[in-house]
Amino acid sequence: MLFAACVAAVALIGNRVAAQERPTRTEIWDLTLGTAATALPDAFTDYACGTNGGPPSAPLKGFSDFKRCRPEASGLREVYFRYDDELEYWAKANDLPMEVEKYSGTKAFGYPVVASALFAENGILTALRIISDPRDTSRSREDAYSLRNFLTARFGRDGWDCVDAQPEDGEGPVGRTFIKQRCLKSVPNGPRLDLTTNYFRKRGQRQFDARTERETEGQFESLVRFEWSLGR
Repeated sequence: MLFAACVAAVALIGNRVAAQERPTRTEIWDLTLGTAATALPDAFTDYACGTNGGPPSAPLKGFSDFKRCRPEASGLREVYFRYDDELEYWAKANDLPMEVEKYSGTKAFGYPVVASALFAENGILTALRIISDPRDTSRSREDAYSLRNFLTARFGRDGWDCVDAQPEDGEGPVGRTFIKQRCLKSVPNGPRLDLTTNYFRKRGQRQFDARTERETEGQFESLVRFEWSLGR
């Protein structure tokens, strides 16, 4: 009895220590539109000029270096960033596999994403962007399109103005599903939302190889692109 009580007490103390040592992590949701680049938290890593969902370009020291990046057609300058990995290492050190998976890499609702902040010439954070990351293999790329369900839940399922595009020549469904949709929403006294979801096969992509008749892998587009910006 006494031994069991001691073991339980030690375990409880260990859990409390681990909980106390749990680091915090800043995520894209913690950034506030309308904030100056110089006032944003320096809580991320691997800052670089963004490429609209592609690999990072020129490395930067932080958000304040935004003017080193070329402006997009909108005039905004994109700064790519990644989440700090301290929380992932904390989870590994405490043998918490579920938390390791949750906090590994840069993710939104468990989906790997490319995150970026977009600045106006005056240094004001004008928009934030996440695009599903096909290069991160920690989650099946085919699942990427379902990220939209979590985004619409976060910002409210009502009030979206959606347009479903028809397949272009050579495009087709994945199984029975074809999604090529763009949805817009303006939140009263809040941001303007722009959500694009793709899930289809492009020209030349097939479920089965025409020569070998074997099922192909990765021949489809599954993508979510989400941007929220200062309301106009």
